Amino acid sequence: MKRFATVLLLLASAATWTIPAHAQRENRSIGENQQESKKAAKQQKKANKKLAKNQRKAMKKYQKAQRKASKRRH
Repeated sequence: MKRFATVLLLLASAATWTIPAHAQRENRSIGENQQESKKAAKQQKKANKKLAKNQRKAMKKYQKAQRKASKRRH
């Protein structure tokens, strides 16, 4: 029950933090919103690219380990 109350309190405080930021964004001009969205899209693309690279690297490492393990068995 204590965990539930803690989570509920955390969610309530998180909701209060987002309200001022949302209200602040509505007061911006259209050009600023467009620039901000382009910047956010670029950051998201960069993050996705980095995650994909790390995933490829992990897959290569796993496959190499599998090849080594199969050689040891034979």
